[in-house]
Amino acid sequence: MRQRQTHDTLAPLDFYNAMQQGFGWAVPEHVNMAELCSRRWAALPDAAQRVAIVAHQAATAGAQSAAPLTFSYAELQQAADALSHVLVAQGVQRGDRVAIVLPQRFETAVAYMAVLQMGAVAMPLSLLFGPDALEYRLQDSEAVAAIVDASSVGNLWAVREQCPALRDVIGIDLEHADDMLRVEVDYASAIADQQRQFTAVQTKADEAAVLIYTSGTTGPPKGALIPHRALIGNLTGFVCSQNWFGFSSDAASTAPAGESQAVFWSPADWAWTGGLMDALLPTLYFGRPIVAWNGRFSPELAFTLMQQHGVTHTFLFPTALKAMMKAFPAPSAQFKLKLQALMSAGEAVGDAVFGYCQSQLGVTVNEMFGQTEINYIVGNCAMNGQPRDGIGWPAKPGSMGKGYPGHRVAVIDDHGQECAVGVPGDVALHRFNQHGQPDPIFFLGYWKNPASTDKKYTGDWCRTGDIATRDADGYLWYQGRADDVFKSAGYRIGPSEIENCLVKHPAVANAAVVPKPDRERGALVKAYVVLAVGFEASDALVQELQNHVRGQLAPYEYPKEIEFTPELPMTTTGKVQRRVLRLQEEARAKL
Repeated sequence: MRQRQTHDTLAPLDFYNAMQQGFGWAVPEHVNMAELCSRRWAALPDAAQRVAIVAHQAATAGAQSAAPLTFSYAELQQAADALSHVLVAQGVQRGDRVAIVLPQRFETAVAYMAVLQMGAVAMPLSLLFGPDALEYRLQDSEAVAAIVDASSVGNLWAVREQCPALRDVIGIDLEHADDMLRVEVDYASAIADQQRQFTAVQTKADEAAVLIYTSGTTGPPKGALIPHRALIGNLTGFVCSQNWFGFSSDAASTAPAGESQAVFWSPADWAWTGGLMDALLPTLYFGRPIVAWNGRFSPELAFTLMQQHGVTHTFLFPTALKAMMKAFPAPSAQFKLKLQALMSAGEAVGDAVFGYCQSQLGVTVNEMFGQTEINYIVGNCAMNGQPRDGIGWPAKPGSMGKGYPGHRVAVIDDHGQECAVGVPGDVALHRFNQHGQPDPIFFLGYWKNPASTDKKYTGDWCRTGDIATRDADGYLWYQGRADDVFKSAGYRIGPSEIENCLVKHPAVANAAVVPKPDRERGALVKAYVVLAVGFEASDALVQELQNHVRGQLAPYEYPKEIEFTPELPMTTTGKVQRRVLRLQEEARAKL
């Protein structure tokens, strides 16, 4: 990518338009994600001192923290070269799919670099996938190899016989002798035998790099084939949402002692787009360290980890921020943070969380929107309300933001025409930017599913399936997934606004709003509510929550029915599965 001119003297409100008009894409014919994220840094003189991965360690009994394990870019590339040789020896070829079923750990980064630099296709699979989910993806992708550790090997053994294309399993730190005997390759010993440089494959920008399956919120998961160029397309969104990450003077990766150094962390699983394309790969692209944590998320863990490692930049999805807000209303009393930027995505942030981040975390949350197929296309660059040198644009609480530089984003109707201000429509991305250049962020298509690929487009517009409105300043306001928006008594209901209102009440930890079938109105507004610690369900609380919403939103939006539940159905990417709740209501109505 390239910036055609500088605009350091512009006011914040002018900066956005200047960026869009002045920005142009410069994508070379040959690109490889591993070259951009590891090999070029490993070739520098400071490669052995430049930290790539910081592995957070759980504290031992009686200790507040444990010393982390650090791995340099030199170590990352050396291990990746060795693993590439191992995979080649096992018969993995250019274009073959290799499943990576690992948590956040150093070897996960190694696996991605090794697979990508040999021209194979990395296929991330979440540890949360049960046997059925694994079997579906392994069969559909025809993966020839899988890289696992003790946390994922059990589910793999349960389905391996049903995956005939899967020839080889590489095991990392397997705890049981039986598991060791069943894998074709032991990672540690194989890596030790391959201590030589690997000659990377020269991949084309349009060549497949990653096969990542959608979360399945609207049907069976589909495999989105992501090219190497997509990382370049991701960068404007990453840089802007992280308040100029990689370019600010205080983000030098080898900053002198006592000076601030950019350190990234996110609990987002490196097996899904948010963790891989919005955290791991762009952080490595800029040669910075990223913290890896192989464990369960909790608000206390998040604050403790960020304090211990001096995390400056993070991606925390709204579900996590809501939990942190409820658990630690005033975190500065217990934790000393160095946050410079916070991006959030996956669900609408809402002004309650927005205000908490500003007042209690000291950062203006930059909400971002994207999806697996076309990631990091809309968002904010608030610079914490203190624009430096004219950089950044204001964030409006509750807004998704604007199209990031290089991306032509619009709200369109069923015919592919742009909607007027305030009229709901489908958020869509054009294949070409405002200068007529191809946008590199686009996916190649759905794996073995051309019909679904075609349905994704209306002309040159790629539809996201997410409904939003656009205001007069060009900001987008999320209404919900197309299948989440419903009508009640003739009124169009978007769940996000109601959910955000509910979460503002101290008794509510999380909420999901869905339609309940009703003969007279077509549907009633129903809310599923997860209570915060210390609150108990009661009829009185139901009425209190209803009055709370009725007093802040339109009369037709308050939930006519509230059901308390211990948890909400979630995807592996941290999104509420409203579809599950909606189908549940439809099934109940038939009884």
